Amino acid sequence: MEKKRVYIAGLGLIGASLALGIRRDHPEVEILGYNRSEESRRIALERGMVDRATADFAAWAPLADVIILAVPIQQTIDFIRELAGLDLKENVLISDAGSTKAEIVAAAEDFLQARPVRFVGAHPMAGSHKTGAASADVNIFENAYYIFTPSSLTKPGTTEELQDLLSGLHARFIEIDAAEHDRVTSQVSHFPHILASSLMEQAAAYSQEHALTQSFAAGGFRDMTRIAESEPGMWTSILLTNPEPILERLEDFKEHLDRVADALRSKDQDRIWNFFEEGRRVRKQMEIHKRAGVDSFYDIFINVPDEEDAILGILELLRGTSVVNIRINEENREDINGILQITFKNREDLEKSAKIVRENTDYQVFLDE
Repeated sequence: MEKKRVYIAGLGLIGASLALGIRRDHPEVEILGYNRSEESRRIALERGMVDRATADFAAWAPLADVIILAVPIQQTIDFIRELAGLDLKENVLISDAGSTKAEIVAAAEDFLQARPVRFVGAHPMAGSHKTGAASADVNIFENAYYIFTPSSLTKPGTTEELQDLLSGLHARFIEIDAAEHDRVTSQVSHFPHILASSLMEQAAAYSQEHALTQSFAAGGFRDMTRIAESEPGMWTSILLTNPEPILERLEDFKEHLDRVADALRSKDQDRIWNFFEEGRRVRKQMEIHKRAGVDSFYDIFINVPDEEDAILGILELLRGTSVVNIRINEENREDINGILQITFKNREDLEKSAKIVRENTDYQVFLDE
């Protein structure tokens, strides 16, 4: 029996990580890869992510039983148009990994409607500041949402087949309408990136007259603006393919800011207190703190003294544990203790690490529940 062939177009962080996930649960599948960059093709081949790799997208598409387009949004649409003119296998399953869905689904329904293919839009809600096949991680999707946005070309059993193929990702699969996906992500993903970059732009201008702005930018400011370091080309494409929901969120946010400004001008203590209390209450209720939230990470916070080797000592205790990120909060502190924040991908590593630190040090340890 002929091997099932999966063709992944785009061997960057997402595409290469998808290949690793497929490989984990389905080693019998032949994985073909496309990428313009020779370096990513070489890495993907050397590390066994793919069996064969090409720089010619059209050449291998007719060989595939499943095609996953893990390329930028506009290139995804261009590839869908190109697929419509190729001699594809009958009933081939085509999907993508774009961050906006309505325009991609519309393109598929337009260009592929007359072809004997299946199409389901998809958005794996995971990522990293790292890029390229060299950064691929089989665990990057663990507990994260993998969203399917069905189309008129999504036949019965299509999403189930794709879920089975992607079972090695250990993701949380969910189906929603493409337009609703774009509305929701405009609030929780797209608008926050605009806000983060706006804060950085404002701070840069402000620091021209107030130089200490850059020195004091720690804690909350750092956490709120971390995503401003994201790749600008990708976010330009996201905004331009989801303008209406994002513009609506911008107008709504202006109204929220105006209400806070009015309360401050009138020195209305109760309104100001209620503003912060409502924000605190809503955040505690959101999935941010729960398994399968958008980021699906688990954090431990350790009060550490500002002493030589204190942090190194903790990391030595946790040797062998998979750590997603490490940061030192309150770098401009005046007190003796700072906060070491360590991020883990799963709760098992979080709880094990907290136990180790508590048993071997007298530091205070807190978990982000």
